[in-house]
Amino acid sequence: MTLPIDSHVHSEWSWDAQAGSMERSCHRAREIGLPSIAFTEHVDYTVWTASVAGLATVPADHPVAILADAAGQVTPPAFDAPGYLGSIERCRERFPDLRILSGVELGEPHWHREAVQRTLSLGEFDRVLGSLHCLPDGDRFQEPNDLNDHRNPDEVVRTYLLEIANLVGESETFSVLAHIDYPVRSWPAHLGPFDPGAFEDEFRHALRATARSGKALEINTVVPLQGTVVRWWHEEGGEAVSFGSDAHDPSRVADGFADAAAMAEASGFAPLSDPLVLWRRQ
Repeated sequence: MTLPIDSHVHSEWSWDAQAGSMERSCHRAREIGLPSIAFTEHVDYTVWTASVAGLATVPADHPVAILADAAGQVTPPAFDAPGYLGSIERCRERFPDLRILSGVELGEPHWHREAVQRTLSLGEFDRVLGSLHCLPDGDRFQEPNDLNDHRNPDEVVRTYLLEIANLVGESETFSVLAHIDYPVRSWPAHLGPFDPGAFEDEFRHALRATARSGKALEINTVVPLQGTVVRWWHEEGGEAVSFGSDAHDPSRVADGFADAAAMAEASGFAPLSDPLVLWRRQ
């Protein structure tokens, strides 16, 4: 089976991809037979607060540790759009047999409309993803792993999914919702395996809002999106799915895609003749 396009890859142009390399990711994509690869670099504007416990888990040379100030506030660096787009063109010349797409992953674009528009005006971006990485916590913002230190993880997941509905409904700047299950990455091990069924109402609410917005749902393979959620997506009227490894290292490009593609087909989605077109509902 031909693997679907990896529509969510990070390279050295993403501020947190220490091991990223656009050229080596292209080599990897060609090596495993991908028809195409999209480099969707981080474009983040939200200043968030990393917890003391969270900072203790990352090496001193990790970007989050480097960027955090004395209070733990992390300010994402500006995205170098001209440098990135130049690198895209060089890789297209070097790998003419691989269809290389430009792109960005917009963090909380519904909170930063003017800044997002300025970034998108800097060039042509083929794949634009929308993401929710953090949530309000009093007068600050925090990621789910930090919120779990002082809030009930169940509440964090429910709040996250409610905010997803706001994200897709309030921003028209992206076409694919990335990692709807982002909090699962930091789900506490002592609570046992994550069960999406415990949050079915909230998932369906977020999926329904996404379908109504006309956006596609990403099947992210960092922590493989569970088939139950993809089935709900089909039942709630979702028209298309995208596949994303969220690779920050070339070795992770298209990781888990064979299983993800099989799961998508079992849930009612199938590829079209053009590999660049997102898989559609059947």
